[in-house]
Amino acid sequence: QVQLVESGGGLVQAGDSLRLSCAASGRTFSTYTMGWFRQAPGKEREFVAAISSSGGSTDYTDSVKGRFTISRDLAKNTLYLRMNSLKPEDTAVYYCAADRGGWRAPYSDYAGSAGRLYDYWGQGTQVTVSS
Repeated sequence: QVQLVESGGGLVQAGDSLRLSCAASGRTFSTYTMGWFRQAPGKEREFVAAISSSGGSTDYTDSVKGRFTISRDLAKNTLYLRMNSLKPEDTAVYYCAADRGGWRAPYSDYAGSAGRLYDYWGQGTQVTVSS
């Protein structure tokens, strides 16, 4: 089992950057595929990005490609999401999640159900982008 705690959210202006962190407990962090999801008010949870257990593969939803970067530090048991050129439509609660089931990209193939693949979730961190 792994416990996940997100941090780094906040209120920023359009065009600004933020880096989210997700600290994982336990010694099995390196075995999980990790992902970031987000949920805006009144909308369903959305896949944002994923990274393989080794960090060698990544996948992104189209709306964040070229702006967001997912990474992981295995020595620190930490997952990151670097978000550049933020837009008001990026406003949401961002969640990190862990999947025991291995790499399953492209996650867009799951048509909004990618979250069902993940076994463990953090509590979320709010990101608000003002125009």
